[in-house]
Amino acid sequence: MGEKTEAQKRAQKKYMASFVEVKVRMTPERRSAVQAHAEAQGESTTGFINRAIDETMERDKAAGEAKEGE
Repeated sequence: MGEKTEAQKRAQKKYMASFVEVKVRMTPERRSAVQAHAEAQGESTTGFINRAIDETMERDKAAGEAKEGE
């Protein structure tokens, strides 16, 4: 793939400006395990981490709603 055009560079910069970075600390071994798991699922590491967060938040929300109904 060739060099990006100026328009592509501007578009990429604009796209990336809509995100923030969150730093997560883990051992190199854990990072390797997370990367390997994500790859085995056909996902990027970022995609896997975001999915894990979403699923956990949904589960926690459902558990909280169940407690309220008791």
